[in-house]
Amino acid sequence: MTDKLENDFSSRRARVQALVKSEAYRPATDDPAFLNLDDLRSARLQLEFLKPDLVMKKEGVNSTVVVFGSARIASTGSRETSRYYEDAREFAAIVSRRFQQEGRSDFLVVTGGGPGIMEAANRGADDVGARSIGLNINLPKEQKPNPYITPELCFQFRYFGLRKMHFLMRAKVLVAFPGGFGTLDEVLEVLTLVQTRKIPPIPIILFGREYWTQAINFEFLVDEGYIDRDDLGLFQIVDSAREAVHLICEFYNEIPPE
Repeated sequence: MTDKLENDFSSRRARVQALVKSEAYRPATDDPAFLNLDDLRSARLQLEFLKPDLVMKKEGVNSTVVVFGSARIASTGSRETSRYYEDAREFAAIVSRRFQQEGRSDFLVVTGGGPGIMEAANRGADDVGARSIGLNINLPKEQKPNPYITPELCFQFRYFGLRKMHFLMRAKVLVAFPGGFGTLDEVLEVLTLVQTRKIPPIPIILFGREYWTQAINFEFLVDEGYIDRDDLGLFQIVDSAREAVHLICEFYNEIPPE
């Protein structure tokens, strides 16, 4: 009788342990395989929206200066491309110093968090002791965050759509340096959103006249009737960091920095 009771107890305990270890018993929030199911895409999208939003609210981030540009532009590249790296670094330093005085959380530089122009902008903010944001994304070719992002403001995204949304949720300025498909996609989307009044007007500054006038023939679009001539007023093209900062200050009725 005793042996039977012991066997029954051992059997029950083994079965309970098996149940506890089963995938079905695992809490949904602790089950990566479940969270990565195609059917859970809507939940992942919501979580990917909420986490950066809540963290930035906690950190008191009120407004941002978005900096786009190529990941392939390095400080040690050709003379022409490395100039863009230094210009992005200088621009971010001036803006950060101008608007983050006395611990203010306005006009924080935000980039895609990777190398190239993104690194340069985060580095410029870091040069003057200012905070900056990085919105990195998981790509087939691994992209690690650059080392100049403020640690508590460094995020990783799975979805481009949610990443783009976070770029614009607090954006007061967009500055775009030369870049490839990603940069062009981001710039044209912002121009479309402002043109269609989905977001309020903000300074949209394209850095590098030689690049932008060749990359996109805006006059051709006007001549062919694809955009109105007034749409050319949605953006401005500059060739220096201080010119870009002057336009921002002018737009917001601020005195440009010395």
